[in-house]
Amino acid sequence: MNILVVNAGSSSLKSSLFLTVEGRVEATPIWQAQVDFTYKPGEALIQTRRRGGGWEPFPSTSPEGGIGQLAPLFQSLWQGEGSLLAEVAEINGVGHRVVHGGSLYRQPTLITPEVERAIEQLIPLAPAHNPAALAGIRLLSQLLPGIPQVAVFDTAFHQQMPLAAALYPLPYAWAEQGIRRYGFHGINHEHCARRAAEILNRPLEELRLITCHLGNGCSLAAIRGGRSVDTTMGYTPLEGLMMGSRSGSVDPGILIHQLRQGMSVDELDRILNRESGLKGVSGLSSDMRVVLEAMEAGHVRAELAFDLFVHRLRGQIGAMLMSLDRLDALVFSGGIGENSAPVRAAACADLGFLGIQIDPVLNAGSPRNCDISTCDAPVRVLVISAQEDWAIATACQSLLQGE
Repeated sequence: MNILVVNAGSSSLKSSLFLTVEGRVEATPIWQAQVDFTYKPGEALIQTRRRGGGWEPFPSTSPEGGIGQLAPLFQSLWQGEGSLLAEVAEINGVGHRVVHGGSLYRQPTLITPEVERAIEQLIPLAPAHNPAALAGIRLLSQLLPGIPQVAVFDTAFHQQMPLAAALYPLPYAWAEQGIRRYGFHGINHEHCARRAAEILNRPLEELRLITCHLGNGCSLAAIRGGRSVDTTMGYTPLEGLMMGSRSGSVDPGILIHQLRQGMSVDELDRILNRESGLKGVSGLSSDMRVVLEAMEAGHVRAELAFDLFVHRLRGQIGAMLMSLDRLDALVFSGGIGENSAPVRAAACADLGFLGIQIDPVLNAGSPRNCDISTCDAPVRVLVISAQEDWAIATACQSLLQGE
Protein backbone atom coordinates (compact mmCIF):
# COMPACT_ATOMS: atom_id res chain seq x y z
CA MET A 1 0.00 0.00 0.00
CA ASN A 2 1.31 3.45 -0.96
CA ILE A 3 0.04 6.41 1.07
CA LEU A 4 0.54 9.97 -0.17
CA VAL A 5 0.51 12.63 2.57
CA VAL A 6 -0.26 16.28 1.84
CA ASN A 7 0.52 18.76 4.62
CA ALA A 8 -0.59 22.13 3.31
CA GLY A 9 0.15 25.35 5.17
CA SER A 10 -0.67 28.99 4.60
CA SER A 11 2.57 29.70 2.72
CA SER A 12 4.13 26.30 2.20
CA LEU A 13 3.38 22.67 1.47
CA LYS A 14 5.07 19.43 2.45
CA SER A 15 4.25 16.10 0.89
CA SER A 16 5.54 12.56 1.38
CA LEU A 17 4.93 9.16 -0.16
CA PHE A 18 5.05 6.24 2.27
CA LEU A 19 5.17 2.52 1.63
CA THR A 20 3.37 0.01 3.84
CA VAL A 21 5.27 -3.22 4.46
CA GLU A 22 3.74 -6.15 6.35
CA GLY A 23 0.92 -4.01 7.64
CA ARG A 24 3.08 -1.14 8.97
CA VAL A 25 3.84 2.20 7.38
CA GLU A 26 7.60 2.59 7.01
CA ALA A 27 8.84 5.58 9.01
CA THR A 28 11.05 6.88 6.19
CA PRO A 29 9.16 8.08 3.09
CA ILE A 30 10.27 6.95 -0.34
CA TRP A 31 9.63 10.46 -1.75
CA GLN A 32 9.30 13.92 -0.29
CA ALA A 33 8.51 17.38 -1.61
CA GLN A 34 8.56 20.81 -0.03
CA VAL A 35 7.17 24.00 -1.52
CA ASP A 36 7.78 27.56 -0.31
CA PHE A 37 5.31 30.01 -1.85
CA THR A 38 7.12 33.01 -0.30
CA TYR A 39 10.48 32.28 -1.95
CA LYS A 40 10.37 35.43 -4.10
CA PRO A 41 7.71 37.39 -5.99
CA GLY A 42 6.27 35.43 -8.88
CA GLU A 43 8.08 32.21 -8.08
CA ALA A 44 7.72 29.28 -5.71
CA LEU A 45 10.68 27.26 -4.45
CA ILE A 46 9.98 23.55 -5.03
CA GLN A 47 12.33 20.76 -3.99
CA THR A 48 11.99 16.98 -4.00
CA ARG A 49 14.05 14.05 -2.84
CA ARG A 50 13.93 10.29 -2.86
CA ARG A 51 14.86 8.04 0.02
CA GLY A 52 18.61 8.05 0.45
CA GLY A 53 19.14 11.09 -1.75
CA GLY A 54 19.46 14.82 -1.32
CA TRP A 55 17.07 17.64 -2.12
CA GLU A 56 16.85 18.57 -5.79
CA PRO A 57 15.09 21.52 -7.44
CA PHE A 58 11.81 20.89 -9.22
CA PRO A 59 10.71 23.21 -12.06
CA SER A 60 8.95 26.13 -10.39
CA THR A 61 5.48 27.39 -11.19
CA SER A 62 3.82 30.69 -10.49
CA PRO A 63 2.68 30.80 -6.85
CA GLU A 64 -0.30 32.98 -7.74
CA GLY A 65 -2.52 29.93 -8.01
CA GLY A 66 -1.03 28.45 -4.85
CA ILE A 67 -1.51 24.75 -4.28
CA GLY A 68 -3.81 24.50 -7.28
CA GLN A 69 -0.76 24.99 -9.53
CA LEU A 70 1.11 21.96 -8.15
CA ALA A 71 -0.42 19.26 -10.38
CA PRO A 72 2.91 18.68 -12.25
CA LEU A 73 4.67 18.04 -8.93
CA PHE A 74 2.33 15.20 -7.96
CA GLN A 75 2.01 13.86 -11.51
CA SER A 76 5.79 13.41 -11.61
CA LEU A 77 5.29 10.47 -9.24
CA TRP A 78 3.62 8.39 -11.95
CA GLN A 79 4.41 10.19 -15.20
CA GLY A 80 7.62 10.81 -17.09
CA GLU A 81 11.05 9.26 -17.24
CA GLY A 82 12.28 7.87 -13.94
CA SER A 83 8.92 8.15 -12.17
CA LEU A 84 8.65 6.18 -8.92
CA LEU A 85 5.30 4.58 -9.74
CA ALA A 86 4.24 2.76 -12.88
CA GLU A 87 0.70 4.13 -12.75
CA VAL A 88 -1.50 6.41 -10.68
CA ALA A 89 -3.43 3.40 -9.33
CA GLU A 90 -0.38 2.46 -7.24
CA ILE A 91 -1.38 5.22 -4.80
CA ASN A 92 -3.90 3.60 -2.48
CA GLY A 93 -4.87 6.58 -0.35
CA VAL A 94 -4.12 10.21 0.43
CA GLY A 95 -3.87 11.64 3.94
CA HIS A 96 -4.32 15.38 4.53
CA ARG A 97 -3.44 17.39 7.61
CA VAL A 98 -6.37 19.67 8.42
CA VAL A 99 -5.68 22.18 11.19
CA HIS A 100 -9.21 22.79 12.45
CA GLY A 101 -11.98 20.23 12.72
CA GLY A 102 -14.02 22.11 15.31
CA SER A 103 -16.15 19.94 17.59
CA LEU A 104 -17.27 17.75 14.71
CA TYR A 105 -14.27 15.51 14.20
CA ARG A 106 -12.57 13.46 16.90
CA GLN A 107 -10.70 11.01 14.67
CA PRO A 108 -9.31 10.59 11.13
CA THR A 109 -12.22 10.85 8.71
CA LEU A 110 -12.83 9.71 5.14
CA ILE A 111 -13.29 12.84 3.04
CA THR A 112 -16.72 13.23 1.47
CA PRO A 113 -18.43 16.31 0.01
CA GLU A 114 -20.04 16.80 3.44
CA VAL A 115 -16.62 16.77 5.15
CA GLU A 116 -15.29 19.25 2.59
CA ARG A 117 -18.18 21.59 3.36
CA ALA A 118 -17.50 21.29 7.08
CA ILE A 119 -13.82 22.14 6.61
CA GLU A 120 -14.87 25.14 4.55
CA GLN A 121 -17.34 26.29 7.20
CA LEU A 122 -14.53 26.17 9.77
CA ILE A 123 -12.32 28.57 7.78
CA PRO A 124 -13.07 31.49 10.16
CA LEU A 125 -11.41 29.50 12.96
CA ALA A 126 -8.27 28.76 10.91
CA PRO A 127 -8.25 31.31 8.07
CA ALA A 128 -4.59 30.75 7.21
CA HIS A 129 -4.72 26.94 7.14
CA ASN A 130 -8.10 25.38 6.34
CA PRO A 131 -8.26 27.03 2.87
CA ALA A 132 -4.88 25.50 2.01
CA ALA A 133 -6.04 22.07 3.16
CA LEU A 134 -9.16 22.40 1.01
CA ALA A 135 -7.08 23.37 -2.01
CA GLY A 136 -4.94 20.27 -1.53
CA ILE A 137 -7.98 18.03 -1.15
CA ARG A 138 -9.58 19.39 -4.31
CA LEU A 139 -6.40 19.15 -6.36
CA LEU A 140 -5.77 15.53 -5.38
CA SER A 141 -9.43 14.69 -6.06
CA GLN A 142 -8.88 15.83 -9.64
CA LEU A 143 -5.56 14.01 -10.03
CA LEU A 144 -6.59 10.80 -8.25
CA PRO A 145 -10.30 10.28 -8.97
CA GLY A 146 -11.76 7.41 -7.02
CA ILE A 147 -8.80 7.07 -4.66
CA PRO A 148 -9.89 7.57 -1.03
CA GLN A 149 -8.70 10.63 0.85
CA VAL A 150 -8.54 10.96 4.62
CA ALA A 151 -8.58 14.12 6.76
CA VAL A 152 -6.43 13.95 9.91
CA PHE A 153 -7.36 16.85 12.17
CA ASP A 154 -4.87 18.71 14.35
CA THR A 155 -7.65 19.41 16.84
CA ALA A 156 -8.97 15.84 17.14
CA PHE A 157 -6.59 14.62 19.85
CA HIS A 158 -7.75 17.34 22.23
CA GLN A 159 -11.48 16.77 21.78
CA GLN A 160 -11.43 14.39 24.75
CA MET A 161 -10.38 17.09 27.22
CA PRO A 162 -12.72 17.48 30.21
CA LEU A 163 -15.10 20.41 29.99
CA ALA A 164 -13.32 22.19 32.83
CA ALA A 165 -10.25 22.40 30.58
CA ALA A 166 -12.13 22.93 27.31
CA LEU A 167 -14.47 25.79 28.22
CA TYR A 168 -13.76 29.46 28.82
CA PRO A 169 -15.23 31.34 31.81
CA LEU A 170 -17.52 33.27 29.46
CA PRO A 171 -21.32 33.28 29.08
CA TYR A 172 -22.32 29.67 28.54
CA ALA A 173 -24.30 30.67 25.45
CA TRP A 174 -20.96 31.37 23.76
CA ALA A 175 -19.86 27.78 24.37
CA GLU A 176 -23.10 26.61 22.78
CA GLN A 177 -22.07 28.64 19.73
CA GLY A 178 -18.78 26.73 19.51
CA ILE A 179 -16.50 29.18 21.33
CA ARG A 180 -14.34 26.83 23.37
CA ARG A 181 -10.77 25.61 23.59
CA TYR A 182 -9.93 23.22 20.76
CA GLY A 183 -6.15 22.87 20.98
CA PHE A 184 -3.76 22.24 18.11
CA HIS A 185 -0.61 20.28 17.18
CA GLY A 186 -2.61 17.22 18.24
CA ILE A 187 -1.07 15.00 15.58
CA ASN A 188 2.41 15.52 16.99
CA HIS A 189 1.34 15.52 20.65
CA GLU A 190 -0.26 12.12 20.14
CA HIS A 191 2.78 10.86 18.21
CA CYS A 192 5.10 12.02 21.00
CA ALA A 193 3.03 10.22 23.62
CA ARG A 194 3.15 6.94 21.71
CA ARG A 195 6.88 7.31 20.99
CA ALA A 196 7.57 8.13 24.65
CA ALA A 197 5.92 4.87 25.69
CA GLU A 198 8.23 3.00 23.30
CA ILE A 199 11.37 4.77 24.52
CA LEU A 200 10.46 4.23 28.18
CA ASN A 201 9.30 0.67 27.48
CA ARG A 202 6.14 1.25 29.47
CA PRO A 203 2.44 0.98 28.58
CA LEU A 204 1.05 4.29 27.32
CA GLU A 205 -2.03 3.76 29.47
CA GLU A 206 -0.03 4.16 32.69
CA LEU A 207 2.05 7.22 31.70
CA ARG A 208 1.65 10.84 32.75
CA LEU A 209 3.35 13.13 30.22
CA ILE A 210 3.83 16.77 29.35
CA THR A 211 4.66 17.13 25.66
CA CYS A 212 6.24 20.36 24.40
CA HIS A 213 5.77 21.11 20.70
CA LEU A 214 8.12 24.06 20.23
CA GLY A 215 8.57 25.56 16.77
CA ASN A 216 7.35 28.69 15.07
CA GLY A 217 4.07 27.68 16.66
CA CYS A 218 4.29 26.36 20.22
CA SER A 219 1.97 24.39 22.46
CA LEU A 220 2.07 22.01 25.41
CA ALA A 221 -0.23 19.13 26.25
CA ALA A 222 -0.87 17.28 29.50
CA ILE A 223 -1.40 13.62 28.57
CA ARG A 224 -2.81 11.10 31.00
CA GLY A 225 -3.05 7.48 29.92
CA GLY A 226 -2.66 8.44 26.28
CA ARG A 227 -5.46 11.05 26.42
CA SER A 228 -5.09 14.82 26.24
CA VAL A 229 -6.47 16.35 29.45
CA ASP A 230 -5.23 19.91 28.91
CA THR A 231 -3.32 21.98 26.36
CA THR A 232 -2.13 25.56 25.97
CA MET A 233 -3.66 26.56 22.61
CA GLY A 234 -7.37 27.31 22.59
CA TYR A 235 -10.08 28.58 20.26
CA THR A 236 -7.32 29.55 17.83
CA PRO A 237 -3.57 28.79 17.66
CA LEU A 238 -2.92 32.24 19.17
CA GLU A 239 -3.53 31.28 22.79
CA GLY A 240 -0.87 29.98 25.15
CA LEU A 241 2.90 30.11 24.85
CA MET A 242 4.99 32.87 23.34
CA MET A 243 5.85 31.76 19.79
CA GLY A 244 7.94 32.77 16.79
CA SER A 245 5.77 35.68 15.67
CA ARG A 246 2.61 35.05 17.73
CA SER A 247 2.09 36.67 21.10
CA GLY A 248 0.47 33.79 22.90
CA SER A 249 -1.83 34.68 25.79
CA VAL A 250 -2.00 38.35 26.79
CA ASP A 251 -4.32 40.42 28.95
CA PRO A 252 -7.46 40.90 26.81
CA GLY A 253 -7.73 44.38 28.30
CA ILE A 254 -4.68 45.35 26.22
CA LEU A 255 -6.55 44.43 23.05
CA ILE A 256 -9.65 46.35 24.12
CA HIS A 257 -7.41 49.36 24.83
CA GLN A 258 -5.81 49.22 21.37
CA LEU A 259 -9.20 48.96 19.69
CA ARG A 260 -10.44 51.97 21.63
CA GLN A 261 -7.33 53.86 20.53
CA GLY A 262 -8.45 53.36 16.93
CA MET A 263 -6.46 50.30 15.87
CA SER A 264 -8.38 48.25 13.32
CA VAL A 265 -9.27 44.61 13.91
CA ASP A 266 -7.15 43.56 10.92
CA GLU A 267 -4.12 45.50 12.19
CA LEU A 268 -4.48 44.00 15.65
CA ASP A 269 -4.75 40.55 14.10
CA ARG A 270 -1.60 41.14 12.06
CA ILE A 271 0.41 42.35 15.06
CA LEU A 272 -0.66 39.51 17.34
CA ASN A 273 0.00 36.80 14.74
CA ARG A 274 2.90 38.16 12.68
CA GLU A 275 4.74 40.87 14.62
CA SER A 276 4.83 39.58 18.20
CA GLY A 277 6.56 36.69 19.98
CA LEU A 278 10.31 36.29 19.45
CA LYS A 279 10.14 38.62 16.46
CA GLY A 280 8.31 41.39 18.27
CA VAL A 281 10.41 41.37 21.44
CA SER A 282 13.82 40.90 19.80
CA GLY A 283 13.10 43.15 16.82
CA LEU A 284 15.14 40.70 14.77
CA SER A 285 13.46 37.46 13.77
CA SER A 286 10.89 34.82 14.61
CA ASP A 287 13.65 32.19 14.29
CA MET A 288 15.12 31.03 17.60
CA ARG A 289 18.45 30.33 15.88
CA VAL A 290 18.79 33.98 14.91
CA VAL A 291 17.83 35.06 18.43
CA LEU A 292 20.45 32.77 19.99
CA GLU A 293 23.17 34.01 17.63
CA ALA A 294 22.30 37.61 18.51
CA MET A 295 22.37 36.77 22.22
CA GLU A 296 25.91 35.46 21.89
CA ALA A 297 26.85 38.77 20.24
CA GLY A 298 25.43 40.69 23.21
CA HIS A 299 22.12 41.84 21.71
CA VAL A 300 20.07 42.94 24.73
CA ARG A 301 16.60 42.52 23.24
CA ALA A 302 17.49 39.09 21.85
CA GLU A 303 18.41 38.01 25.37
CA LEU A 304 15.14 39.48 26.66
CA ALA A 305 13.18 37.57 24.00
CA PHE A 306 14.89 34.31 25.01
CA ASP A 307 14.29 34.91 28.72
CA LEU A 308 10.64 35.77 28.12
CA PHE A 309 10.17 32.66 25.95
CA VAL A 310 11.66 30.41 28.64
CA HIS A 311 9.76 32.11 31.48
CA ARG A 312 6.45 31.55 29.70
CA LEU A 313 7.40 27.98 28.80
CA ARG A 314 8.26 27.09 32.39
CA GLY A 315 5.07 28.70 33.65
CA GLN A 316 2.93 26.66 31.28
CA ILE A 317 4.79 23.44 32.13
CA GLY A 318 3.71 24.12 35.70
CA ALA A 319 0.15 24.72 34.57
CA MET A 320 0.04 21.43 32.68
CA LEU A 321 1.40 19.61 35.72
CA MET A 322 -1.71 20.62 37.66
CA SER A 323 -3.84 18.44 35.34
CA LEU A 324 -1.82 15.32 36.23
CA ASP A 325 -1.46 13.34 39.43
CA ARG A 326 2.26 12.84 38.79
CA LEU A 327 4.79 13.30 35.98
CA ASP A 328 6.68 10.45 34.32
CA ALA A 329 8.32 12.33 31.45
CA LEU A 330 8.72 15.78 29.94
CA VAL A 331 8.98 15.61 26.14
CA PHE A 332 10.54 18.16 23.78
CA SER A 333 9.66 18.13 20.08
CA GLY A 334 9.36 20.49 17.10
CA GLY A 335 12.05 22.64 15.49
CA ILE A 336 13.05 24.43 18.72
CA GLY A 337 12.33 21.52 21.03
CA GLU A 338 14.49 19.13 19.03
CA ASN A 339 17.33 21.46 18.04
CA SER A 340 17.82 24.03 20.80
CA ALA A 341 19.87 22.70 23.69
CA PRO A 342 19.86 26.16 25.37
CA VAL A 343 16.06 26.22 25.46
CA ARG A 344 15.86 22.71 26.93
CA ALA A 345 18.55 23.51 29.49
CA ALA A 346 16.90 26.77 30.55
CA ALA A 347 13.44 25.24 30.70
CA CYS A 348 14.62 22.42 32.97
CA ALA A 349 16.97 24.48 35.16
CA ASP A 350 16.21 24.30 38.89
CA LEU A 351 13.41 21.78 38.41
CA GLY A 352 15.11 19.17 40.52
CA PHE A 353 12.32 19.54 43.08
CA LEU A 354 10.01 18.05 40.45
CA GLY A 355 12.43 15.19 39.76
CA ILE A 356 13.65 16.75 36.49
CA GLN A 357 17.41 16.75 35.91
CA ILE A 358 18.97 16.68 32.46
CA ASP A 359 22.47 15.49 31.59
CA PRO A 360 24.28 18.49 30.03
CA VAL A 361 26.43 16.27 27.81
CA LEU A 362 23.45 14.35 26.44
CA ASN A 363 21.50 17.57 26.01
CA ALA A 364 24.26 19.17 23.97
CA GLY A 365 24.75 16.17 21.70
CA SER A 366 21.98 16.73 19.11
CA PRO A 367 19.75 14.05 20.65
CA ARG A 368 16.91 12.46 18.70
CA ASN A 369 14.31 10.04 20.04
CA CYS A 370 16.17 9.47 23.27
CA ASP A 371 16.33 10.18 26.99
CA ILE A 372 18.58 13.09 28.07
CA SER A 373 17.96 12.79 31.82
CA THR A 374 20.60 12.00 34.40
CA CYS A 375 20.58 8.31 35.22
CA ASP A 376 18.96 8.75 38.64
CA ALA A 377 16.32 11.37 37.77
CA PRO A 378 12.83 10.10 38.70
CA VAL A 379 11.22 12.11 35.88
CA ARG A 380 12.62 11.44 32.43
CA VAL A 381 13.25 14.15 29.82
CA LEU A 382 12.92 12.97 26.24
CA VAL A 383 13.68 14.54 22.86
CA ILE A 384 11.38 13.14 20.17
CA SER A 385 11.42 14.02 16.48
CA ALA A 386 8.18 15.40 15.10
CA GLN A 387 6.94 13.01 12.41
CA GLU A 388 3.59 14.48 11.46
CA ASP A 389 3.60 13.11 7.92
CA TRP A 390 4.32 9.55 9.10
CA ALA A 391 1.64 9.86 11.78
CA ILE A 392 -0.85 11.04 9.14
CA ALA A 393 0.10 8.14 6.86
CA THR A 394 -0.33 5.66 9.70
CA ALA A 395 -3.75 7.07 10.60
CA CYS A 396 -4.79 6.98 6.94
CA GLN A 397 -3.67 3.39 6.51
CA SER A 398 -5.49 2.27 9.67
CA LEU A 399 -8.74 3.89 8.56
CA LEU A 400 -8.55 2.47 5.04
CA GLN A 401 -7.88 -1.01 6.39
CA GLY A 402 -10.80 -0.72 8.79
CA GLU A 403 -8.75 -0.81 11.99
